[in-house]
Amino acid sequence: MRSYWPEAAFGLFPEVSCCCCQTSRRTSPSQAPVSRAQSRMAHWFHRNPLKATAPVSFNFYGVAGSPAANKICNNLRTDRARLLEMFTDVTCNPDMMKNATDAYFSLLQGFISSLDGTTQENKMRFIQNFKWTDTLQGNVPSAQQDAIFELISMSYNVAIWYTKFASRMAGKENVTEAEAKDVHRSLKMAAGIFKHLKEDHIPRLITPAEKGRDLEARVIDAYIIQCQAEAQEVTIARAIELNHNATLVAALSYETANFYQRANQTLHTLEPECSNKWKKYFQLKMHFYMAYAYCYHGQTLLASDKCGEAIRSLQEAEKSYQRAEELCKEYRQTKGPGSTARPSEQLFFLKLGALVKNTLEKCQRENGFIYFHKVPEEAPQLELKASYGLAEPLAFELPPLSEQWSPEVLNTFDLTKGAKNDKAKAKPEEEVKPMKEPDLKPQKDTGCVVS
Repeated sequence: MRSYWPEAAFGLFPEVSCCCCQTSRRTSPSQAPVSRAQSRMAHWFHRNPLKATAPVSFNFYGVAGSPAANKICNNLRTDRARLLEMFTDVTCNPDMMKNATDAYFSLLQGFISSLDGTTQENKMRFIQNFKWTDTLQGNVPSAQQDAIFELISMSYNVAIWYTKFASRMAGKENVTEAEAKDVHRSLKMAAGIFKHLKEDHIPRLITPAEKGRDLEARVIDAYIIQCQAEAQEVTIARAIELNHNATLVAALSYETANFYQRANQTLHTLEPECSNKWKKYFQLKMHFYMAYAYCYHGQTLLASDKCGEAIRSLQEAEKSYQRAEELCKEYRQTKGPGSTARPSEQLFFLKLGALVKNTLEKCQRENGFIYFHKVPEEAPQLELKASYGLAEPLAFELPPLSEQWSPEVLNTFDLTKGAKNDKAKAKPEEEVKPMKEPDLKPQKDTGCVVS
């Protein structure tokens, strides 16, 4: 399936719908403007905390044997510190993040890539120890003396930053079309980074990923699926706001519910103390979008004069919504990484409840006056496939190797002399200070919380 922000399907217009935003519908001269209360749509996303890391000085005294080598070490230290600062800077945007990421990764690759065109391992790969915490495991870090571990861990944080940037943008009022696209693109970008790490870099680690840690397949797969599902939420919001075909909305909602179901199943065997809250989020979103799917499928059935089946579909939507409401309470009461929000009080949740109730009542009225159809005992089977709006991860590529590196510069690093600092391996049980993430509050009436 193709993946894009579907301008062809939804059309271009000055103001667009997006998660957590107040917007206006596209109007024609014959249509009255949509009121503020009618046009606002809101979604809410669960976010795990950023990974934290110990400082790295790159002080290879005695090993770095030339001014060019020392310059690389100094730049690595400053570029790493600058990138870490970007993760918690509320003014940071994707362009700033890309520039900071490219600066650091282009230098770090000189510790990983083969500079002489051979398949021989870069001699600098294992010179420096790196310590990183995990998004689910608190402040106890993992440590590996491997530059690829650093590349993976820092890239992981970049992906998480994109998800948090998407939440921050989605929490604004009066979101512009460009900002709405940024939300959509950022989530697909994050999915692409996670996918790239899983396929290209994690398999290269000498030390295999520990169970339940960020680099394990179950965790990284859950992140990939979550990003895709949330990107589709943006598309659904736009389709609803522009009154697109109910069949399209139902199909997208059904596909999105299946994404959340897959994410929940991916975490099924993960240790409950670190994953329960995350799983509750996946479960409530799964039932939430099943309610959407049944609701809009019911509208399609009513438009086809199948009123009895429409009522049964809406009854199923009501059941799914009630289950999602129960899971919202369970989410609030579950301890673990993530937000302390009350999802059932968010605008995105309340609007669906009203929609299901009103649509069901309409179907029942029509059946009592016009159709007189028998309501089936079995719920309709949702065999819906979306042809548009499905979100696929964006391909991610590392920047080219920095021009500061050359085979000649690499040769001036003399590992036989040994580094005086940063050589000892860190103790895995040592705590690393957590990232001081900004406490972002939702803007008035947006119904969005960023953890």
